[in-house]
Formats: sequence, structure tokens, C-alpha cells
Amino acid sequence: MTRVSSPPQVGRDSGDEQRLSPVLKKVDGLRRLRIMHVFDRLDVGGTEKAVMRLIRGLDPRLFENYICTMRGTSSAAETWASGITLLNAGREGAAFQFNVPRLVRVMRAVRPVVVHSRNWGGIEAMVAARLAGVPVAVHSEHGYQLEMRSGLPLHRRLLRHFSYRIGTAIAAVSDELRDYHAAQAWWNPKAINVLYNGVDGNEFSPQPRVRDAVRQQFGIPADALVIGSVGRMVPLKDFSTLLKAAKVLVTEMPNLHLVLAGSGPELPGLREYVASCDQLAGHVVFPGTVDHVADLLNAMDIFVLPTLMEGMSNTLLEALAVGLPVVATRVGGNPEVVAEDVCGYLFTPQDVPGLISLLRTLLRDSRLRAKFGRAARERALRDFSLEAMVRRYRDLYIDLVMGQRVSPPRASYVRN
Repeated sequence: MTRVSSPPQVGRDSGDEQRLSPVLKKVDGLRRLRIMHVFDRLDVGGTEKAVMRLIRGLDPRLFENYICTMRGTSSAAETWASGITLLNAGREGAAFQFNVPRLVRVMRAVRPVVVHSRNWGGIEAMVAARLAGVPVAVHSEHGYQLEMRSGLPLHRRLLRHFSYRIGTAIAAVSDELRDYHAAQAWWNPKAINVLYNGVDGNEFSPQPRVRDAVRQQFGIPADALVIGSVGRMVPLKDFSTLLKAAKVLVTEMPNLHLVLAGSGPELPGLREYVASCDQLAGHVVFPGTVDHVADLLNAMDIFVLPTLMEGMSNTLLEALAVGLPVVATRVGGNPEVVAEDVCGYLFTPQDVPGLISLLRTLLRDSRLRAKFGRAARERALRDFSLEAMVRRYRDLYIDLVMGQRVSPPRASYVRN
């Protein structure tokens, strides 16, 4: 039932090697482009998933990758990152840390040509990279936290602005996230690269034979209508809105079932809500953390993403690639991923009646579900392939090292 798939590597271009060779010889005689990816903590989340796919997709003959964390690595992530060198520049569990000196020491020992930090938790690496003399320092923004809805506190805005100034390049995973951080950090959005996430269309593909096996595993009838979602069980994902919608719909369609996969602090409360709701009894499955997401997606008829904020959802891309019609909130990068009325629908966050109406339309029309599903897979393969994502990062790294992309404009940032 489970398929093992390795991310496709973007082949080495002889022109890339010829361009890089003289530069690497000047940087301590390196034979490969050495990149250090910096995280606050390495866990099994969307950002980490995208970076892991990137690392495994880059040609190992041309790139050498390290992951450096400042607050440790979860046991699940250690297994997940097997074969990749993991470094630690902080103290796991410490409430307050000033990691720049430790990061500088690690960077001087590893001697990366590129340091690439992610999100607020890794932004100190920009300062450390400059102090350590790293040639290229990149920072990218990948998503939201719930408290960011009302804007960033002043100290975060100031440090981001300073880090953007000293960085070689700044990136975001969606146009919306680029515009958000440009406004928050008083920066020019045109000086921020947009690098969409990508999905492996071989690993995530329609597999009709998997469908029945997974349903049987979770006690779901083969002929049931299944709505599902995958994600961290945190307030930001707002799975309670989906449960409220399902509570109404299941009274109209007794063969409706709901699958919510993932773990987190909200899981006990969601389980309690289902246990106290007679309508949902026997209709909701919580599989917890799932190793083989592609199999679980294949057991669904519709994928729903009810999140309050989003950068660019990997699970949304995965659902598209599997060929599922999707219903997602009109926030963050979701409208950039979902072609509305072509492969799915968008709705306002926490709008339970709106979600019910959209799901009812899809649940009652199998032809529409099939039409949206075909368009979803086509869109994933055309616009959000893993190969395209890896190629974008590869070209960015090579161009920066070669000096073809200069630092963001120093005098063109904007104030709001």
C-alpha cells in the first residue's frame, strides 16, 4: 500500500559547474557549493518538509547541505533527516538565548558559502553570517503564527529591517507573504524573491487501489463520502470550523465521514468536541501523525484547509497533486494555489455557513468533484512541481554566488 519515492533531483547543468568552479576554488578550495540551512528548531512541519525536499532534490555532486538548529531537533525529525548533517548552535529548551556567538563559531568551522535562515527563529543567522565572513546570506519567510494577525511587534520589525539590509537576498514563499513582510519591515516588495513551494507529483498521485485499503484501515465504508484535512492541531489551523460544518452536513448525508490527521495541543479538545456531539459519533477519525500522507489523501473525496493564516500550504499542494477538489480559506498564499471554480473553492475564515454551502455543492455532484480533481492535478504538475521549486532555489544560490544578483536596493525600502 505504501509507496517509497525519492524526490527527483534537478540534473547538473554543465554550465552551472563551469560557472561555479572558479568561485569555489577561491573559497577554501571547495568542490561543491556548501549551504547551511538554519532553523530555530527542526521538527516535522511544513517549512522543514519543503527544505528537506529541496536538499534531497539538489544535485549532491554540486551542492553540499548542512542543517543547523538553535533549539534542537525532535526525534521524528532526526529520523526524517537521515543522511543529512545536523548541527546545533544553541541550547534546547532554554527560554532566552543569544545565539550569534555560537552560530559564528559553527559557521567558521563549517565554512559555508551560503547561509540560508528561515523565519523569525533563524534570523540571528544573518548577523552571524556577516560576522563569520560568509559570502552569501539569505533569509526567507515561510509562514505565519497566530499572533501575527495584528502585525509584528516593533522589535521584530526593526530586527527584520536590519537583517534584510545586511542580507544578500530575501525571499518569501508567496506573493502575499512577501507583501506582508515588506510592509512590516519597511522594505521594498520588489526586493524580495518569491520562491513557491513544490510537490512531488510521483509520490503524490491518484492511487485508486490505495483508497479502499486506507478506508478499511480506519473503519470507513468503501462507499462513504470522505472529507479530510492534514496539519498541526493548533489554533491557527482552525479545525473546529470544519467540525462544525461536518456536524450539519452529516445530518443530511449519513454516509459522510471526516478524517483529521495531525497532532498538537488542540487535538484533545477536538476529540472532546466530537465525543460530546451525537451527530458526529462514528463519523470522525483522528489518525494522529501520519507517515504516508499520500495514502491518506487518496482515501478522501474532498480536501479542506480551514486555516486562519497561511504562507504556502504543502498539504494543499499535495492534495492538488493527488487529484482532490479543495476548499480552502481565502488567506495567505491559498488564492495563489487554488484556481477558484476550476479546481476548488475559497471561503472566508470561520464562515461555517459558507463552508457548509461549498461542501454541500461538491458532495452532491460527483462529476464536479471529478472535474475539479483533474484540474487540481494538472495545476499542481504545471505550476507547483518539485522540480521547478528545486530549480528556482538552485538558480538563486548559483546566481548569488556568482554575483549576478546583488543585495536588495539600499535606498528603495518603503515605509508604512
